This record gives sequence, structure tokens and C-alpha cells, in this order.
Amino acid sequence: AGGRMGDGRQYWSFVALHDEVAAIRHLIDTDGLSGPFNVTAPNPVTNREITAAMGRVLHRPTLFPVPAAVLRTVLGEMAGDVLGSARVLPTRLLESGFRFAFPEIEGAIRAAL
Repeated sequence: AGGRMGDGRQYWSFVALHDEVAAIRHLIDTDGLSGPFNVTAPNPVTNREITAAMGRVLHRPTLFPVPAAVLRTVLGEMAGDVLGSARVLPTRLLESGFRFAFPEIEGAIRAAL
């Protein structure tokens, strides 16, 4: 019955394990690639969207949000990791020809089960 963290508007990067491994193999096997690459799904979602997707996939309610103040009290400095936001895109990875098997959050959650 868990719910969103804080206001739920923070972006959380995600990637299915299958896609992470495939992306690393792609980067190793593709000639001419160098430098940093973001290995994250191409469709960023907010904590609110991830929470809702998990509820749908797991057939569980997501009713009770955890207020930011509670997270800061319980987690201290680590609350920033939960409440922080980063809308990361895998632009260079996609430009290199990589294609995700699970680009959407629900597919990534289902793949993890």
C-alpha cells in the first residue's frame, strides 16, 4: 500500500536489467564509440508514474504517500537520493543504433518479475 515519495514530481531514471546488459554489450562491441553514455531508458518517468505503474503491474494499491519531511527525518542525507530529480536521456546510446527492449516503465517492471 505504499505510495509516491514526497510530491512525486521528481524524475527517476530507470532501465531494465536486460537492456542494461544489452547496452553494455553494444558499447563494447560497436567500433568507434568512446566517452560517456547514459544507460537509462529513453522514456523518463516521475516517481508518481513509477509508483502508479508498480501498483498496476503488482495489482497493489498505492494509497499512502510518504511526505518529504518524513523521508528527511528517517533517511537523513540519503533523502536527497529519493527526493532528487534527474531527467536523463540516452541520446548518444540511441544515436549509436541501440534499441531498447523495454523502453517503458511497465515493461521494465514486468521484465524484472
